[in-house]
Order: sequence, then structure tokens, then C-alpha cells
Amino acid sequence: MVKQNTSLWLGIVICLFATSNVRSQTLSGFDFLRLEPSAEAAALGGTLLNATSSQSSAVLYNPALLSREAGGSLSVSWLNHLSDLQSGTVTYARDLGGLGMAGVGVRFFHWGKIDQADANGERTGTLASSNVALSAGLSRPWHSRFRYGASLHLAYTSIAQFNAVAVAMDAGLVYHVPDQGLTVSIGATNVGRSLSSLGQSRDAMPLDLRMAVSKRLRYIPVLVGLTVYNLQHIYEVTTVNEGFRHAIFSLEFQAIPAFDLRLGYNHRKRNLKSDRRLDMAGTTVGFGLQIRRFELDYSFSSWSFAGLHQFTVTTRFNKRDQ
Repeated sequence: MVKQNTSLWLGIVICLFATSNVRSQTLSGFDFLRLEPSAEAAALGGTLLNATSSQSSAVLYNPALLSREAGGSLSVSWLNHLSDLQSGTVTYARDLGGLGMAGVGVRFFHWGKIDQADANGERTGTLASSNVALSAGLSRPWHSRFRYGASLHLAYTSIAQFNAVAVAMDAGLVYHVPDQGLTVSIGATNVGRSLSSLGQSRDAMPLDLRMAVSKRLRYIPVLVGLTVYNLQHIYEVTTVNEGFRHAIFSLEFQAIPAFDLRLGYNHRKRNLKSDRRLDMAGTTVGFGLQIRRFELDYSFSSWSFAGLHQFTVTTRFNKRDQ
């Protein structure tokens, strides 16, 4: 039975990878699914480097990273976006014993007040727009060095009287060599389709196929990582600069067991740079602090003339399994 389940999960991953050449670069009502689920991932440039995560929010990034250490954890994340845009996530993880680690979550993105106008440009009031996604996932160990997982998402978006619904799936696989501090992970996110669209054309899903490699240095407590994303479009790369636009560089420095410093760089976001002044667009920084049963993560992302601040608070309702 275990072998059959393993073959099924691996088959799902392979199928997702095989269908990853479908283009999804056009704007869509479901692009809010691209937002980072936690301040930890945001501070590292949009990735996670550890072999497993102690936070339930990992189910929204790569479900294979959800480990027993996340059992009983509740994570709440809030992003102060530009203007009055607001985004947040709430996730919870539970150990189901032989079935694996389960995680559930909800994401929302609120656009604030939007001016409404008629065909002549005359303002007629304001309209509301919001996005919500419900998620559930499961991860399991495989042998001593692998974990695999999958999750399902139901997404809803609305603008005034228009709305759309979509279903999507994530799948991932993690390989970890503890004595070498080496972790390799692969994942396919937002593989699915819209059941209804905002307009006449179907809203595409923000598909992303990625691979991450991280290595803990031997003599200093630093974790270095390289993540390559949007691999479904890598065949289009013709220059070095285009290649860098698919890469995320990350560093995590663990000064003490309860405190981490994080740094990330995403070259694609360098396009947000302003030529009028010194600009660190594409660079992210942050930290993680653990105080008893609480964990606080913070990230700052430079966005040309402004910056994005994201906070994640995680607490636990039961003691970690020893």
C-alpha cells in the first residue's frame, strides 16, 4: 500500500511537470496567488531554503516542506502593500499520524476603494474588489531523505459585479542530506484552470515550476541558496540577463538558535528600479525571532519608490514531537 501511494504521488508530480509548458504570463484575476505566503519566504527573495518548515504556511509554498515540527502551529501573515492594498494569510497544520502532515489555509487580497467611472470618464462612485483562496494539503516522508506533498486550492476573485472561480493544485518533492547540510527541492504550483472568468477570455492560472538548492556552510552558520523559477519558460532564454531573471539568490545567517537574519535578491524585480536615485529594487531583508512558543518573522522588500513590509506570527497549540 505504501509503495502504491508513493507511486501515485510521484506520478502526480511528473504529470504536473509535463504540463508545465503552458504559458501563463498574461495578467489574470488570480495573480494574487503569486504573493509570498510568509515573511520568511519574502525575506529570502521568494523562496524557502530549509529541508522542512516548522511553520504551517509552508503548505502554500511547497507542501513537501511541511514537517512534523509544524504540527499544531497556527501562522498569521499580513502584508502592507502599496497604497491601501492589503493582503494576508492564515494557516494551520496538524499531524495525522500515519496519513502524514496536513495543512489548511486561507489567503486574501483586498484592493481597497477603487473609483468607478462611466464610458465618458465621469466618476460614478466606488467599487469593491477582493480575492480569496482556500487551501488544503498533505505531506509525507519517503525513505530517510525524501518528503513529498500536494495541496489543492479553490480561488475566488471579484471586481464589482464580476467574479471568477478557479481550482488549482501544487505538488513538491524535497531531498535532504543532513550530514552535508544539502537540500534540493522541486515544486509545481498553481496548476489548474478557471471554472469561470471575469471577462470573455479565460483567466489563466499563475503556473510556476521551480527548483531550489541550499547548502549550509561547514564553519560558519550560514545557509546559502539558489532558486530557479518559471522553469516552464526557461527554453526562451537567449541571453545571460534573461537567465538571471529566473534566479533568486538567498542567504540566511543563524546568529543564535532563536534568531535568524535573511537576505534575498530577485533580479526580475530589478525592473522596478528608479533611475532617479539609489535604488535597491529586487533586494529583500528580514529576520526571524523565536520567543518561547511564538515566532515572529519580518521582511522588507524594496519596490522602487516604496517598500513592502510583511509580518508573520506563528504560535503552537501543543508541544513539538520529540
